[in-house]
Parts: sequence; C-alpha cells; structure tokens
Amino acid sequence: MKWLETNQIILVTKLEYAIETHGLKKYFGKIHAVDGIDLRIPKGSLYGVLGPNGAGKSTAIRMLSTILYPTDGSATVLGYDLRNERNKIKKLIGVCPQELVVYPRLTARENIHLIAQMHGIAKKDYKERTDELLGKMNLLNRADSLSKTYSGGMKRRLNVLMAVIHEPELLFFDEPTAGLDPQSRRVVWDFIKSFQERKSTIILTTHSMEEADDLSDKLTIFDHGKIIATGTPQELKGRLGEGDNIEFKVANPEMRENIIERVKTLDFVRGGKHLGKQRIVLNALGGLRRISEIMDSVKVEMYDISVRENTLEDVFIDLTGRRLRN
Repeated sequence: MKWLETNQIILVTKLEYAIETHGLKKYFGKIHAVDGIDLRIPKGSLYGVLGPNGAGKSTAIRMLSTILYPTDGSATVLGYDLRNERNKIKKLIGVCPQELVVYPRLTARENIHLIAQMHGIAKKDYKERTDELLGKMNLLNRADSLSKTYSGGMKRRLNVLMAVIHEPELLFFDEPTAGLDPQSRRVVWDFIKSFQERKSTIILTTHSMEEADDLSDKLTIFDHGKIIATGTPQELKGRLGEGDNIEFKVANPEMRENIIERVKTLDFVRGGKHLGKQRIVLNALGGLRRISEIMDSVKVEMYDISVRENTLEDVFIDLTGRRLRN
C-alpha cells in the first residue's frame, strides 16, 4: 500500500488483487495436499504455477476455481469470498481443464454456443464472437464438423475457446498446450497473450518450462503442498547466479557424491547436484571455457555433456532436487 500526503489530505493507492489467499489448506484424510498457502495475484497479470506431480498445484487451482471446498484458511477471488460467495465467482471465471471436455456429438460451433448459453449470453452477441475465436485457433474451416472427428490437438484448442466465450475476468488454464505440436502450441500461446492484453487475469499451470518462461509475468513453485518460491522468471533464474550449467552422465552412479565433492574444490564451481540415475549438474563461472579443468577433476569418463545458461528447469531442480516431470 502506498501513502501520499498532500495538504493534510491522505490519498491511498491500493494494488488490486484478483486472488488473495491466507493459510489456504486442503486435506484428504492424512494427506495435506495444500498445506497453508499465501498468494497475492495482481489483476491483469499472467501468473504461472509450477510443481511436480502431487505438489498441490492442481488442488490449489481447483479450490480457487470453486471445484473443491477448502479445509481451512481463507481466500478472495475477484473480491468475493471463496467460501460464501462461490456462485458469484463462477460467473466471472473461465476454466480450461487438463482433461479434454467436449461434447462429441456436437460440432465445434455448437460446443461453444452451448457454453455461451449456459452463461446467459444473448445469441446475437455470441454468434459473431464464436467465429472470431474459431478463426484465431485455426478451426473455422472445421467449425461445423462433429467434435468427435477432431484430433486431440484440435479438441485441446476447442477446450480453450469454450473457456473464454463469456469473456471472463479471470481464466484458469491447466496444461493448455499438452499434446500439441510446436505450431499449434504457438497459436495457443499467442491467443493467451491476446487475452491478457484485454486486462484479463490468467492463471497458467504447465509442465513446459519454456511456456512458463515465455508467458508468465510472475511464477509460483509448489512442492509438498507448500509454496517454495515466487518471483518473475528472471528473478528465479537469478537465484542461481551467473554461472553456466554443465550437465553430464557418469557410468557409475555410486561415485556421483564423491565426484561432486571433488569438483566443488575448484574455485569457479559454485555447486553441484546429482539428477536422475546417472546425471550430474554443476554450476560454474565460465564453465564452457574451463570444461577441461572440470574433466580433469572428475577423473572418470563423462558423456552426454551439455553446457547452457540458467533456465527455469535449473531453478526447479535446485529447489526440488528433480525435474518437473519426475
């Protein structure tokens, strides 16, 4: 909150949040799926949510989109209380679930019209809007084909359109590009960006680090039901410093701890972790130029060697000890 005092008159400028949570929890018996999270998501932002399977991100999204009822804690969505004003929230949000939800015996156009009618939109308003949306997703030439004849990727794009036909203030996209080819993925990315430009707030859960980095204004990373990091993509990548990441395999995985300890004695190596069954990841200043020194220190055969700048994948590994899909 920012305070400005002029001629003894205090003006208050308050940043508005689309979502605020305080100690939000969801338990399933002894399983603490979401274990007390505090979130503030500004209106008009594109907010990414990352986490390994079972981390609690999907459960959190299902609570915020009114599908699940919280066990404890509080939250407001677009200013409405999550516990007591759920029906008001439902009218203002759109949800594109990870699971494909289309009516196979309806055409693409009819699927979208059905959702529009459920939201009480007048026919004259949604007909033109439907064709505009189908065109943006390259589906207009198949608009009158039964959706059961669509490929998985086409159904995925149709699902996105069904979530936005009523022009919601807040959109939840859960893995919107899962299973799409690179060209279709870019079409969906551009579409999502265009919605943000209209000042809608977008919550994006994804397993694609490239997608999260390219689209998100800010990111939150979940693990074991808790938030373990929040920041812009650049802020999160900055946590690892300026070094290169050197990733390689060794034949004997039992030697990895010893190898990491040896390599860390080099003054330009900032840290190291083992990954999966055989891999080692090192962070080193000027790593590409000094790879020969690293090889001398490792003293065993290294193969599948790669050198790269820090990515969100590296941040994720550093925080959780595993890749996103592990």
